Amino acid sequence: MKKSTKVIIGVVIAAVLVCALALTYKFFGPSAQAGSKAYTLEVVDADGKTTSYEGTTDAEYLKEVMDELTENDEFTYEGTDSDYGIMINTINGVTADYNVDGAYWAIYVNGEYGQYGADTQPVADGDAFQFVYETAQ
Repeated sequence: MKKSTKVIIGVVIAAVLVCALALTYKFFGPSAQAGSKAYTLEVVDADGKTTSYEGTTDAEYLKEVMDELTENDEFTYEGTDSDYGIMINTINGVTADYNVDGAYWAIYVNGEYGQYGADTQPVADGDAFQFVYETAQ
């Protein structure tokens, strides 16, 4: 009887923790802004060449902005979907392969290293995004 009671208590505690984490993410995680927003997006490739894009969008997340830019043939990207979101491999024909040379595409938001992937990074009015080709040190 004591063993089954401990198991039930453990399951209840685990369920409470999962609910607490879900609520924390909901209230403190990334939130999208509806409506039209201005943005800038820069791509800094392996040679240090910078390509800039500016526009307005109704997109709520960075990946949607990227998709809009590809529709106009101004910008290209390739990536693979994973359990953690999209992993961007190639931007404007430049491939970053971590397995070959430790290279990856870093995302910066308003000058700060991004905390989210492109598909969960919210877009707010006036945001400045950068994709920077970087190598692990």
